[in-house]
Amino acid sequence: MKISDLIARSPIPVPWEEGDNIPWNDPAFSERMLEEHLTQEHDAASRRLEVIEEHVHWIHDHLLADQPSKILDLACGPGLYANRLTHMGHSLTGVDYSPASIRFARQQAEKDGLSSTFIESDIRLAEYGGPYDLAMLIYGEFNVFRPADAALILEKIHTALKPGGRLLLEPQNLSAIQRAKSEPPIWRSYRKGLFSDRPHLFLHENFYDGRSQTVTTRYWIVDAETAEVTRYAQTAQGYTDGDLEELLQRAGFEDVTFFSALAPKEGEGRQEFFGVTATRI
Repeated sequence: MKISDLIARSPIPVPWEEGDNIPWNDPAFSERMLEEHLTQEHDAASRRLEVIEEHVHWIHDHLLADQPSKILDLACGPGLYANRLTHMGHSLTGVDYSPASIRFARQQAEKDGLSSTFIESDIRLAEYGGPYDLAMLIYGEFNVFRPADAALILEKIHTALKPGGRLLLEPQNLSAIQRAKSEPPIWRSYRKGLFSDRPHLFLHENFYDGRSQTVTTRYWIVDAETAEVTRYAQTAQGYTDGDLEELLQRAGFEDVTFFSALAPKEGEGRQEFFGVTATRI
């Protein structure tokens, strides 16, 4: 693409039409994203380790009642939750689309003598195996899928769980998605960044669609030397509690429970993400 394509862009994108997601499975992108996962300077890709430790203990104590369990961790990233849960006596299978993250997770498991299994695959297509006591899809990853794909993932999880097995979701709060309405476009310049190893300009702009409860984010990368333009787009689907409960029940789940955070002491009110558990009866 050229700068003229950027200038002539459609003023309002159609959700998911300009791209299904950012390029998680691109080898170079995944290497740069791995750095973002592992940094302790922010929580943009993965949470800081002190929060992960708190969540892992909450999952172990609250959801699993200190009992060794078989766990499926979808969109597991570099295994920061999975390998810690394996350390606590659980059996883990992690699935992620990023080759660098899966490589790191496997290396850490091997280094620590852990039996965690990691699968490099799109969770829409992967074979999950099972049966599992717990399946988890956390940190807003559920929202990035089209509703039909989200329903498919829930059905696959239901099949992979044993009767009485539980699902742990952590969707992004609808109000956090709606905040995109008031966020202006952002221009920045980078010598090197997540989307390119070369000096570039970066444009980030959000578009909220109230009818579909979605926010579409465009990322425009302008190479400083060639002026070549690359566009990525990602859409996030917002859900009300009623939407999620209906979706889960259609997939065969019951006992749907909502709570403010993965670890309740994170805050009384809902923050950017909230927790949902459901049971395969």
